[in-house]
Amino acid sequence: MNEFLEKIKLILNDEFDDFLKCYEGENFRGLRVNTLKTSFEELNKIIGFDLKKTPFCKNGAYIPENIKSLGNNPLHHSGAFYIQEPSATSAVTMLNVQKGDRVLDLCAAPGGKSTQIAADLMGTGFLWSNEIVKNRANILLSNIERMGVKNAVVSSCYPESLCSKLSGFFDKVLVDAPCSGEGMFRKDSQAEKEWSVEHVKSCAERQLQILNSAKKALKPNGVMVYSTCTFSKEENEQVIEKFLDENPDFVLEEPDVSFGRRTMDYAVRIFPMDGGEGHFAAKLRKKSEGEPVYYSAETENIHKKDKENIVAFFKDILYNDEILENLKVINNKIYAIPRSMPAVQGLQILRGGVLLGEIKKNRIEPSHHLFMSLKKDEVRQYADFDVNSQEILRFLHGEEIEVDSGLKGYTAVCVNGITTGFGKASNGKLKNKYPKGLRIL
Repeated sequence: MNEFLEKIKLILNDEFDDFLKCYEGENFRGLRVNTLKTSFEELNKIIGFDLKKTPFCKNGAYIPENIKSLGNNPLHHSGAFYIQEPSATSAVTMLNVQKGDRVLDLCAAPGGKSTQIAADLMGTGFLWSNEIVKNRANILLSNIERMGVKNAVVSSCYPESLCSKLSGFFDKVLVDAPCSGEGMFRKDSQAEKEWSVEHVKSCAERQLQILNSAKKALKPNGVMVYSTCTFSKEENEQVIEKFLDENPDFVLEEPDVSFGRRTMDYAVRIFPMDGGEGHFAAKLRKKSEGEPVYYSAETENIHKKDKENIVAFFKDILYNDEILENLKVINNKIYAIPRSMPAVQGLQILRGGVLLGEIKKNRIEPSHHLFMSLKKDEVRQYADFDVNSQEILRFLHGEEIEVDSGLKGYTAVCVNGITTGFGKASNGKLKNKYPKGLRIL
């Protein structure tokens, strides 16, 4: 660790002692309100503590030291918020996602930045979230589902393969690159144990390779943000310098943010003294001229009569049937495909759009993802419980619960108006459909 501290001392100079003092204090913990499900103001009313905003994104808040086990809170299960280190939200803020954008998150697990992008898209445009490590990609998928994202594809592909297949397709690309994790040392002792000068160098080489793959997916005049949660110049400034040297059609651009401290004139560094564990981000623009590449969209593969039956089934559950416009059936599973999803072959896609349900013999079983993607006013039946009620806790434990006797059939379960799952109601009882792998033990 002496080598690490010497390197930090060269970066911080007079602030080095302040940096060391931060390591004696509490870690920064934060959450980001998921505006696909609720608002900052509404969550502040029901979460049980005051949400003090962070400087890094408009919907980020600090978690007080006395608040524990927030992951078991029913509002977390509902997707009302994502637990996220405060400064980790800075990169997406710099990406400045706008409604209608097509965005690639190339190194996306566990999903904090992807679900932040999805919230900024507000249900418009298109998000492609990729994670090369399969088990981490499954965690990413689970978080995309929990946060109610409809317009996303989740894949597990090598960056070079994915970006070559989707050359010139995206308005914006985020590369939150795998790194040595120096910004995580305060809360992750394993990251500290794994650190070495050699590891830093190998990370830098891989980061440059990923950037050179990512550039291919970007359309002319598109924007790419590169970020890490490490402090080393080898993985930050030096990677950007090498990339710009090798790619004269890219320029470093003003990030238009007020947080952090500038480096390389335009890139941003965040240290624990700035209110977060640590992050680096640089905003790059592709200068080259030309038209964006257009790919044919993924289309339906269902016979007209089969679609009529599927639509009729889901219309008994939904008030708004807009999600049923573009359907695909794969291995008896029914998906609602995003309008902008490109038809590409040979990529390891875990899910495109929303898994609506599964065809089982002569019936359809709706999915958890469907209900998580819906608001309370989009379903025909719901049972709504308070966050502090025993009913919602019993539901999250997987138990049968009592509901209004007037409810019959598939019914959304809500916590303070936010969909959290579903069950099947009959005679005042709700048969629990909350997935076993998500239940509170």
